[in-house]
Amino acid sequence: MPNPQNSINLLQISDMHIPLEPGETLLGIDTEYYFHATLENALAHGKKIDAMLVTGDLVQQPHSSSYQRILHTLQKLPFPCLCLPGNHDNEKLMQNILNSGNVSCSKQTLLGSWQIICLNSLLPDEESGFLAGDELAFLEHCLQSTPQYPTVIAVHHHCHPINSAWMDTMIIENHVEFTRLLQNHSQVKVIVHGHIHQSLDISYEHFHILGTPSTCFQFKPASRHFELDSCSPGYRFLELLTDGQYITTVHRLPEVLQNLCINSEGY
Repeated sequence: MPNPQNSINLLQISDMHIPLEPGETLLGIDTEYYFHATLENALAHGKKIDAMLVTGDLVQQPHSSSYQRILHTLQKLPFPCLCLPGNHDNEKLMQNILNSGNVSCSKQTLLGSWQIICLNSLLPDEESGFLAGDELAFLEHCLQSTPQYPTVIAVHHHCHPINSAWMDTMIIENHVEFTRLLQNHSQVKVIVHGHIHQSLDISYEHFHILGTPSTCFQFKPASRHFELDSCSPGYRFLELLTDGQYITTVHRLPEVLQNLCINSEGY
């Protein structure tokens, strides 16, 4: 067994949907409050955290003030924070604001014996995702040049159907091309994503696909139409072991969401 002291511990949060102004609500809840509550809960575990992945939909409507408030919070953390865009984000604003100190939009990071590759699946003016040719070329270059590093790929949109009809219309449109590329690279161990506002663990080829709950409201699994779940906000820990294996757990806040409009038909 590898020495756990040499493992890499990642925290993943996703889909914060921070509003334009503090105190604004979405589907009845204060998403910014739950962003802070989720972070506090994760840090209270006392785990050594080597880096955090923030996997998209950081804001509800992209504006510099929202990203500045996120930056202010993340800069207080004692570890690197890697941010990537979701369909509610603006990549240029993120690049301009979220590249300061321990906060970055870095696309390739080496941590110990592991590699983290962050991809941009944002398709402008669309809710679905797409990995452009240059994203796939970047991914393949990283994998070909560092075959010795077991790899985590982080992206916002999901890349495998989740048996949720409305959500699967917003999958990465070229997900077949994406996963076919990965078949030739056995060092890929796991894909982590957000977007689906629920926990997911799928074994596919030689890797696992992990969906992570939102820090705010959740979507009901296996739903045909838009439907909210009463589950609390959550986050994921990943312990990356020195032999290329990993251990992962999903945690949720102990409190029930306050004032959630559970019967909403969209947002």
